[in-house]
Amino acid sequence: MKTVIFLLFFLVTPALAIQPDEILEDKVLEERARVISKELRCLVCQNQSIDDSDAPLAKDLRVLVRERLQAGESDEKVIEFVADRYGDFVLLRPPVKASTLTLWISPIVILIVGVIFLLMRFRKQEKNMPVKVPPLSSEETKKLEAALGEDKR
Repeated sequence: MKTVIFLLFFLVTPALAIQPDEILEDKVLEERARVISKELRCLVCQNQSIDDSDAPLAKDLRVLVRERLQAGESDEKVIEFVADRYGDFVLLRPPVKASTLTLWISPIVILIVGVIFLLMRFRKQEKNMPVKVPPLSSEETKKLEAALGEDKR
């Protein structure tokens, strides 16, 4: 029984943070608002979209998005308005431009540095490995046995 309740709890949570008083009666506008809300970052939580966040600022942004859509603005204009007001950080997918170049390049740089580090570490391990000695030839084996045989006497 506990498992069923536990699973039902997780089925309920995807309802997200949107309150009933925020939902627009026009289904098309509401769907557009949800799409836009999923593209905007909650400035309080920072790792969630405003669609997922319960923060008061996220609610204010969701209401703002819906008001602007009801005023007849396009999705792009609404996103542009919010980005102008709060900066590119509010966008979950910021545009590529001079001010956001670090955001776009840093993962690549980190990956390259990581690969270089691993290559250097593997090379260092290879250098520290013992040298493989080739097996003795039959002549060398006979000499060794003869020398060991003399020591036993």
